[in-house]
Formats: sequence, structure tokens, C-alpha cells
Amino acid sequence: MRIHVLAFAALAALALAAASASAQQIETIDGFVEGAPDSRDYARLLQQVGKPGARPAGVSGNDSCQWANDNECDEPGVGTGACPSGTDYSDCWRIMQGVEDDSCRWARDGECDEPGFGTGACPQGTDLTDCGDVIHLRFQTDRCDTAFNGVCEEPSRGDGRCEARTDRTDCSTRDRPLTINDHFFGRDDRILMDTGAFPWSVVGYVDFDQGGTCTATLIGPDVLITAAHCISEGGRVTAAGEFRTGEALAGGQRTARVVDYLLDPDWNEPRFSNSDDIDGTDWALLRIDRRIGDELGHVGVLDLSQAGGRAAQRERLWQAGYSWDTGTNLSGNEDCRILDFNRDNTMAHDCDTTRGDSGSPFMVRRGEEWLVVATDSNFRSNPNGPMIYIAALSGRWAGLVEPFQAGEIGNEGLRPRGPGKPEPIAPIKK
Repeated sequence: MRIHVLAFAALAALALAAASASAQQIETIDGFVEGAPDSRDYARLLQQVGKPGARPAGVSGNDSCQWANDNECDEPGVGTGACPSGTDYSDCWRIMQGVEDDSCRWARDGECDEPGFGTGACPQGTDLTDCGDVIHLRFQTDRCDTAFNGVCEEPSRGDGRCEARTDRTDCSTRDRPLTINDHFFGRDDRILMDTGAFPWSVVGYVDFDQGGTCTATLIGPDVLITAAHCISEGGRVTAAGEFRTGEALAGGQRTARVVDYLLDPDWNEPRFSNSDDIDGTDWALLRIDRRIGDELGHVGVLDLSQAGGRAAQRERLWQAGYSWDTGTNLSGNEDCRILDFNRDNTMAHDCDTTRGDSGSPFMVRRGEEWLVVATDSNFRSNPNGPMIYIAALSGRWAGLVEPFQAGEIGNEGLRPRGPGKPEPIAPIKK
């Protein structure tokens, strides 16, 4: 999901939204509570609100980096390394000085609010009590090309084949505290997928011209499925971008340009961002300018509402996406399950997904056929346990793939759509 930077006044809106949502909770068919504000709300509304503390003696620097004051330390060695040394002072001084504390206004509320593995509402080092059991994971990733192989390969703890802090799971453990927002089921079960082998060779990503990336999957010779929130932001739809897939194929990565899109007629970005009411509309079909599916193949689609419904909860799920913490590697799950179906065309699942996985496919296998049953969307809060991760089921778009591919429906190109709801799906031409 793309990150929004909002003004301090958003706090008032958050308080109002939280009160309203709490008063109007709606139960799904199996008791999940919808309507309460979740960490997605907090991440959107509270990012960059906390003010940096006073400048301590003995630590120098400035905030000249473009990523300064985003609450996350980006200096090399102590942070992400995205900024030159000494240019992200306000976000880094607590870590550099060793004076992490509970100075954030949302400290001690039972939820980790630091960036990366929390909501992002607090600057790094200001929510010590709530984040204490996860800060050992700070700035560590699984970006190494041999991550998840069971062998620690970092310089300080292994043979040095991986760069420092890029082989997290192999050098520490797969166990994850339930307070973490990433891989929240207590264990990270992901593996790296071979992008030179089907079906992972057709699970790629779109680099959008307006910034950001999302996972997308070939479901036709020139048709992709991804998430609506990947192309909808600030009341506008901007789908232009380049699709990339099959990095490990002979001859290298295949690419194509996005030339058209189709959204659900009930998609409404503000409503999606501020509630759980329409998560089932979080899908987007994209048409590309090259029929690379003729060469690589493509996966199929299965509408679970027409295929046994709840019996599918016993089926094995495969999922893969370009997670934020695995770099350019495709990571995913090869044995997870559907936990529940909701009335809003969504399902809850136990696959380990995180930022960057938006739009990624959840597939079942029928013989040699791979079928997309849902796409990754977002998560919901769960007062009695870990976050509930939500995917949009394929039922609302499964029957639209062929007419969209034929050009009978769609938007006739990439004309930006202004604020408001998208136009209804056009009738299929006869």
C-alpha cells in the first residue's frame, strides 16, 4: 500500500473515526469484528506526526536527507542506510545516543508504533515499552539472494556471502512476536520462489510511473490482476507503469507497459482507506501492450463461491509477492490456509504477507493447473490476537477477464480519473 504523509490535523479525524467505528461494529459470519480502526488507519493518519525531541549533547547532524523526519532512522550503520551519514539527525539521534524511551504520545498503549514493524505513528526509539520484544529485528531484512536456506551467511555471524543485516531469518530465528505487524502469526514461514519456473515466472510486479510498486500476476496473455489501492490514490486513478516478471528466465526478465485498467464499480478509495466495508472491491485488472503470456503461460482464475465455498478452507494455498523486506526476490508461502470467509467478498488467511505483497495472488492447484482464488489486500485489527490479514476474493472479477482482454470493457486507455467513484463497468459490446 502506498504511504501517505498527512498533517497534524489528521489526529482529530482519527479520533472521530475511531469513536464512530467503535460505536458501529459489525460482525462477520464467523464473529470477526469489522468497523474498528486498525493499524492501516494509524499508519496512514499518524505517519510523521510525532515531533523530534531536544538535541542532545555529543550528537551532531542535520535533516538534509530527503527521507529525514519520516520517523525512521535512515543513516548508515544504525538505520536503513538510505541517507548519507549525519543527514537524518532527528530520526536517528536516540538510537545513536542509546537513549530510547517512551516519549511518544502513543507509548505504553500495548501496540508497537515504530516504523517498519509497527504502525509508524512514533519516531524511532520513542515507543520502547511497546516495541521492546521486536526491536532486535530493527533494520534487518531477508534481502539476501540465499535467504531462508537455513544457513546464516552474514559477515559477523556466518560466512559473509550475504551483506550485513540481510539474512535475518537464517541468522536469528523464524519466530516472530505477535506484536509485530509483519509476519504476525508467530513464525515467518516464507521461502524464496524460483522466478524461472512456472507459475512463479508469471508473478511479477508493476513499477508505477507515479511511484511505488505492487505485485501483479498474468491471468491471460496480456491481462494482469493486482489490487485497486495500488493504482488509486488521492482520489485519482493512475495505472501507467511497467510490468516486470520472470527475472530468472533464460534471456532475462520480460517487460511490458500497462495500457488499460478496470476497477470494481463500487471501488471508493476514501471509503476503503477509512473502513473495512468495501475491501472486497480491492482488485484491478490491467492490460499490457505485449502478449507475454503467449510465451510464458498464465495462471487461471477460480471463483470459490462457485466451487464449494467453505470446502476450500481445507485446501492448500500458495502465495507469492515482492515483499518489502526481501529486496528483488519473490518470496511467498507454499502451505497456508483460508481461515474464514466474510460477506464482503473477502477471506482471512494465515499466509505470511507484508508491505509489497499487495495484489499478490493466492492460488490453489488442481492437477497441473494453478488458479487464483484471491489477491492480497490489507489487514484488520484483532483485539484478542494477531492482526487479521485480508484478501479480496476473485468472484467479483472472474467473469470480466475475457471481455476486458477483448477490449469490450475497460477505460479505453490510461486517461487519469479525477476524484470520485470510477464509472460503472461499461456494457459488453455485442
